[in-house]
Amino acid sequence: MTALPEASRTHDFVGIGLGPFNLGLACLTEPITELDGVFLESKADFEWHAGMFLDGAHLQTPFMSDLVTLADPTSPYSFLNYLKEKGRLYSFYIRESFYPLRVEYDDYCRWAANKLGRVRFSTTVTEVTYEDEVYVLRTDTGVTYRARHLVLGTGTVPYVPPACRGLSGDFLHNAQYMHRKTELQTKKSITIVGSGQSAAEIYYELLAEIDTRGYELNWVTRSPRFFPLEYTKLTLEMTSPDYIDYFRALPEETRYRLEKQQKGLFKGINSDLIDSIFDLLYQKNVESGDRPVPTRLLTNSSLNTATYQDGSYTLGFRQDEQDKDFEISSEGLVLATGYHYEPPAFLAPVRDRLRFDGHGRFDVARNYSVDTTGRGVFLQNAGVHTHSITSPDLGMGAYRNSCIIRELLGTEYYPVEKTIAFQEFAV
Repeated sequence: MTALPEASRTHDFVGIGLGPFNLGLACLTEPITELDGVFLESKADFEWHAGMFLDGAHLQTPFMSDLVTLADPTSPYSFLNYLKEKGRLYSFYIRESFYPLRVEYDDYCRWAANKLGRVRFSTTVTEVTYEDEVYVLRTDTGVTYRARHLVLGTGTVPYVPPACRGLSGDFLHNAQYMHRKTELQTKKSITIVGSGQSAAEIYYELLAEIDTRGYELNWVTRSPRFFPLEYTKLTLEMTSPDYIDYFRALPEETRYRLEKQQKGLFKGINSDLIDSIFDLLYQKNVESGDRPVPTRLLTNSSLNTATYQDGSYTLGFRQDEQDKDFEISSEGLVLATGYHYEPPAFLAPVRDRLRFDGHGRFDVARNYSVDTTGRGVFLQNAGVHTHSITSPDLGMGAYRNSCIIRELLGTEYYPVEKTIAFQEFAV
């Protein structure tokens, strides 16, 4: 039987955006003949944080947090099957590390994407409307797609602090770091603003070459200290369906308060990297003799103002605990300030079908839906305010996709865990 052209078909669902979470959904729905879906991605190929492929950088989650394993350990799209096909399975075994290299994870995702027949690259959704009880998606290719359900996987975008919005010059977000590292290292001074893993990785790499490149290097964060990522096993139980049930049932204001308090649980720095930074600082100071290494590390310091003139930035900070203002002049500026979610503009025509909370963000239901029917539009990631630290966690992606597939099918195709934690979160 010949398949209908895209414009004539009504798909069961369309996935918009192809980051790791929607890619995982594509892999998990590939063998389900009862579901007809397609995935639209604006880029020409899969790409995942290419600007942060630093030498030796690895994931902060184990290889089992791949696209499929925690939903279907027998899936042909597993990371272990990728290694087997690449001839690297034994090498990975001998390496004795659960954590794939970041560049390796990106290659794994490309490998999986290239095996799928439901992905349409170089296709940007320009508008979504709701007509005759289906969603109609118009694209820049001229092809129109129709679907009963949507799965939003457009991801997050680099966050630029208010002080730097509209700022001239050639400052960069860490998302561009590897693409502009060579240019950055020609500066006489570089300042990194941020507190998480990306800031630490960039600082360590630039510090390693500080004596051969001859620049001054500053690392400034508003955090009270350089927080390590909390990775103890009982804390990891917070990435569980048990904790989602608990957190989602809390009052909205309580969830927003906890969102701020829990950042160290998923935005901290790997403790080994913190130790390596100290060891490298010690080594550099020993080697420099009486001449101090030209680097500064400053905590409790918020960036309030920024100007650019004659090839240099003047950055105005406030030391929050001392209530003192100070300035740093720097030719280079790296914002390792994280990412944030912005609802896609193409959803404007169907905004009245979507749910928002009292803070103007998506009101994400327990089943990951964000529409008024409770099972029409689903959201990948961007739900820290409703699902806590499980939202951005790669290891919970397969669980969320199992839940979404259950809603799309009306039956449980992949077993969905109800409880896995030893501890009790609610009383």
